[in-house]
Amino acid sequence: MMRHNKECVAMLLAGGQGSRLEVLTKKVAKPAVHFGGKYRIIDFTLSNCINSGIDTVGVLTQYQPLELIKYVGSGRAWGLDRYNGGVHILPPYARAKSSSWYRGTANAICQNLEFIDEFSPEYVLVLSGDHIYKMDYSRMIAAHKKNKADVTISVINVPRDEASRFGIVISDETGRITEFEEKPKNPRSTCASMGVYLFSWKVLKDALLRDEADPDSENDFGKNVLPMLLGEGARMFTYQFEGYWKDVGTLDSLWDANMDLINPSIPMSLDDPTFRIFMKTQALPPQYISQDAVITNSFVSEGCEVYGNVDFTVLSTGVTVKKGAMVQDSVIMPDAVIEEGAVVQYAIVGSGVHIGKNARVGARPEDYPDRDKWGISVIGYDLTIGDGATVPCKKVVFEDVPEKE
Repeated sequence: MMRHNKECVAMLLAGGQGSRLEVLTKKVAKPAVHFGGKYRIIDFTLSNCINSGIDTVGVLTQYQPLELIKYVGSGRAWGLDRYNGGVHILPPYARAKSSSWYRGTANAICQNLEFIDEFSPEYVLVLSGDHIYKMDYSRMIAAHKKNKADVTISVINVPRDEASRFGIVISDETGRITEFEEKPKNPRSTCASMGVYLFSWKVLKDALLRDEADPDSENDFGKNVLPMLLGEGARMFTYQFEGYWKDVGTLDSLWDANMDLINPSIPMSLDDPTFRIFMKTQALPPQYISQDAVITNSFVSEGCEVYGNVDFTVLSTGVTVKKGAMVQDSVIMPDAVIEEGAVVQYAIVGSGVHIGKNARVGARPEDYPDRDKWGISVIGYDLTIGDGATVPCKKVVFEDVPEKE
């Protein structure tokens, strides 16, 4: 089949197990987790691509892919339903001589070299499926060209106490990278890789094939491919990103990012018509807010019915908050029901959850003088919290909680 050449093909890594999100990824791939009331995490990366003029995207799936595959579908919601290009789901597949799961981020791309080659791109953009941010990748491509780079890594400054969670980049005054350390115990810089890599395709293809041939490699970009290229003197540069970016790979960071959406001091607008975040929507009635409801500084999505009190909370599509219920500082995912008299504080409540009358979920940090004993509560999908039951703070709930006798 004839394909037109594409300047840049994006490869979106969406196959990780997402173990740090625990109960929320037990049945759902991490990029398909609900976010911000009416979005999924993957909406941000797909929207970035189409807003940047990149219309050919490979989505590499592996762990619990069904919901993600159904959600992405033909790509129409993001303008990626195209005959030449568009979005393609790329699971691991059997070959004549062998078949294997994706063994690492680099191996995942390596298993799909033929897909990329079909489009003969100049550049390949490697992206993660678990980040919340708005970014015009075309500016990064322009910087890559200007620097005559082999590799460009998008970076952001992070607090020093968080730096050991990231790949840390050290560069000279021109932005050329001199050192790269993957999650160092004692970071010497706060310049962190965002997991957004732009490669010249010929350089990437050659590096992946050599990495694949190394029996000692973990086949990972941060641990193996990037250090190998740097050691060989490849032209590697940073691209400084200015704006909001959040890795939502943990329960705490997912809660934080949702709270950021309703924090007026955080510069993350989802209403900018010049850079829209697209999502797959369903037809829902408008929100119903009763005369007795009290809602302050919250995001209330379509299809919600609110009769109780909601404060600093994200209510996703189809949520019901009954009379006398109180929801504070929480993220409530689609179609959850919170019954009369229930209190939900500092929690993530999975979609389809039913919280019974007078139940209590979570607690405020100010009620815990010892902050080490406090944390957000998380309830998995389609569970029932019985009438009068209590879910303590810092608890992750995987099964129904019976009503209090």
